[in-house]
Parts: sequence; C-alpha cells; structure tokens
Amino acid sequence: MNELSLNILDIVENSISAGASIIEIEIYEDTVSDILKINIIDNGCGIPKDKIKHVLDPFYTSRKTRRVGLGLPLIKQVANDCGGDIKIESEKGHTCVSIWMKYSHIDRPPIGNITDTIITILVSNNNIDLIYKHYYNDKNFSFSTIDLKKVLGEQVPLNIPIVIEFIKKEINEGLANLYGGVRKL
Repeated sequence: MNELSLNILDIVENSISAGASIIEIEIYEDTVSDILKINIIDNGCGIPKDKIKHVLDPFYTSRKTRRVGLGLPLIKQVANDCGGDIKIESEKGHTCVSIWMKYSHIDRPPIGNITDTIITILVSNNNIDLIYKHYYNDKNFSFSTIDLKKVLGEQVPLNIPIVIEFIKKEINEGLANLYGGVRKL
C-alpha cells in the first residue's frame, strides 16, 4: 500500500469485522521528536490470546475467503523498514493497534488521503461511531460522529450525500488548519 491511510482503512475493516461499534483513529505527527505514530482502537470482540501471536504472520488469517492475511504483516514491514514497529494489545471489548516509525525516514509512505478513508468507512458503515484525532506537533484536530449525531439527531443517517459533503469539508478544513492552511497528503 502506497499510503498509510490505506493501511488504516484495512485495520478499521478488521475492527468492523470484529463487531466494533466505536473505532478511534489517532495520528500523531511529531516532527520535533521525528516520530509518526498511529493508533487504531476499537471496542470489538478482541483477538483471542491463542491467535494474537499469529496476526503478524502473513500466512495466517481467520478469513475463509483466502489463505493469507497481509494487512498487519505489511504495515509491520513498513514500520520496521522506517525504524519503527507495531504493537497489538487486545482483550474482549478493546483492541489497540499501535504503529510507529521515524517521521523523516526516506521510505516512510505519506499519510495519504485520510479524508477519503474516513468517508469510505462512514459511507459503508452507518452503524459505527468513528472518532478521529490528528496531532501535528502542538496542534490538533478531532472529529467525532458521536458529536455529529448529537447535533443532527439519531434519525439523520451520516451516509447521505449532504452529510458526507459536510464531513468531508469539516475534515479537510481541520487538516488544512493543522498544517498551517495547506492540505498535506
């Protein structure tokens, strides 16, 4: 995957498959400490202890559609290649996938189009709540479907075009403010 946002989408899909109803995406860009860290946290069923040691093995998958699971092994390889690693903590009702790498590493993929990633998640999964927090040095931006549902009411689905356009605009403006007025991919 050429963009980290696609890795995030893959991990979030795992969370949804695990029955998560709340998923939190945290991105920390710390250029001072030269660290990029991504956390994906969910309240799904968790990974059983006997399976968690296999989730980074590319030839292991719990899926029945194919015999390999490449998402987590691929992002682990990217993190390792960029001076970082991956850590997965899981128990029933809580899984946290943490990925970190050297921010300035020449091989570090760009974050990519996180707005489109979030929109893709929301369009096809109206029943989950998504919390997105993005930090860039001392600045931060956050978006929460929980907060949006409080304003819109529970009867307004988030995956209708007018709401999707609002969310896209909100995230794009938040990210532009985070990066000093310039949208960064």
